[in-house]
Amino acid sequence: MTTEQEIERAVALLCAGELVAFPTETVYGLGADARNCAAVAKIYAVKGRPADHPLIVHLPDAAHLDAWARDISPAARAVAEKFWPGPLTLILKRHPDVPDCVTGGQDTVGLRVPNHPLALALLKAFAEKGSGGIAAPSANKFGRISPTTAQHVREDLGDAVALVLDGGPCPVGIESTIVDMSGDRTVILRPGMISAVDLGLFLGRMPEVKGNAHSVKTPGAHAKHYAPRTPLLLVPDDTVAVAVRTALGKGEKIAVLAPYPAPIGHPLIVAWEVAPKTEKEFARTLYATLRKLDAVGADLIIVQRPPWPALIDRLMRAAAGAGA
Repeated sequence: MTTEQEIERAVALLCAGELVAFPTETVYGLGADARNCAAVAKIYAVKGRPADHPLIVHLPDAAHLDAWARDISPAARAVAEKFWPGPLTLILKRHPDVPDCVTGGQDTVGLRVPNHPLALALLKAFAEKGSGGIAAPSANKFGRISPTTAQHVREDLGDAVALVLDGGPCPVGIESTIVDMSGDRTVILRPGMISAVDLGLFLGRMPEVKGNAHSVKTPGAHAKHYAPRTPLLLVPDDTVAVAVRTALGKGEKIAVLAPYPAPIGHPLIVAWEVAPKTEKEFARTLYATLRKLDAVGADLIIVQRPPWPALIDRLMRAAAGAGA
């Protein structure tokens, strides 16, 4: 089947209220027609996702903004034009026609234009025959490690998805930066590969970073998220050796992710992955590496904390939810 035929089939399935998984530059999404609440309900059922947890609506381009949002500021439009397609989600005041099922009942909606050729082809084709927006959280069970290949989706969700479009490994590898521009302030609600500095340089002022009192619920904001089933310990760079010795002293089998090779061989060290030296490569490989370490039969995964905020965020949430 050609790519064009696959997209035609995917559009037909979406229009019929079915679920289609597709690649983006960040992670694979589990897509449904964003204006079909029966279809959106399938997303929540398949993922085991809380019903009040909002979804991101994916659009083919920024020209579709006004069909989904209202009271859009010039600054928000400028950010959309600058960073779309790309790994950035805008939180805006929802258009009155946007259903509660994708917003978690909030007065805001999350919107994004992904930077992946297969995703964009699907979104453009769906805009011609469907509602113009695809609601799509990550295509995995809620709270678990996000999928960055089609195989990850099949392993996690199996036959619950009508079609998985295979676009290869996701080149960014972690979820989009979420930026609230629904009011007078610009607030980063979830860090990603588009940083506060990137936004600040473009806007001429630094955005705020989410505080605990922020009222907007966002995807990926649970304290426990992106988690392996094996317990995960996130440690500072000067305590990896101590954590390893402690675990070995308890007789625990361990898997390690650190930016250097294993200093010793030991039968209880069942896996040791050398972490990439750059933020982009670390992000691109993070979830696949966590899945690999989760599959080796270890009692504990030890990860040296990287220096980058978006990756620290993912790993802190992974550590909080691991083993559950």
